[in-house]
Amino acid sequence: MSEINYGKDLKKICFEELDKRHADLKIRLHADGIKQGEFFRLMVSGYLEDDERVINFIEDHREKKSIQSKDKRAKTKKLRDAGKNVTSKFALDKGEIESIFDLIAEENPEL
Repeated sequence: MSEINYGKDLKKICFEELDKRHADLKIRLHADGIKQGEFFRLMVSGYLEDDERVINFIEDHREKKSIQSKDKRAKTKKLRDAGKNVTSKFALDKGEIESIFDLIAEENPEL
C-alpha cells in the first residue's frame, strides 16, 4: 500500500458513530495493536487499490442494502473483471511495472 506524505495536503475524514460501537472499535484495535488512524488508512487504501477482500466486502454490502440496481452492480463487477483481465494480459500489475522500471534503470543509469 502507498505511503502517505504527512506534511502535505492532508484532509480529515470525520463521521459519527454510536458510543458503544466506538468503544468496541477502540478495544478491538488496541487488542490487535493497531491505531485508529492506521486502521482507517488501511481500509481506504484497500478500497482505492481494489484489494479483493475489501471489494468483495463492499459488494456484499451493496447487495444487502440494495445500493444501486442489480444490473448496475453486475455491470460494475463486469468492468472491474475486464480491467483485471487487461492488467493481467499486458503484465501491468504494480510489481511487474516496478520490475520493468528497475530493469530500465539498471540498463540506463543516466536516466
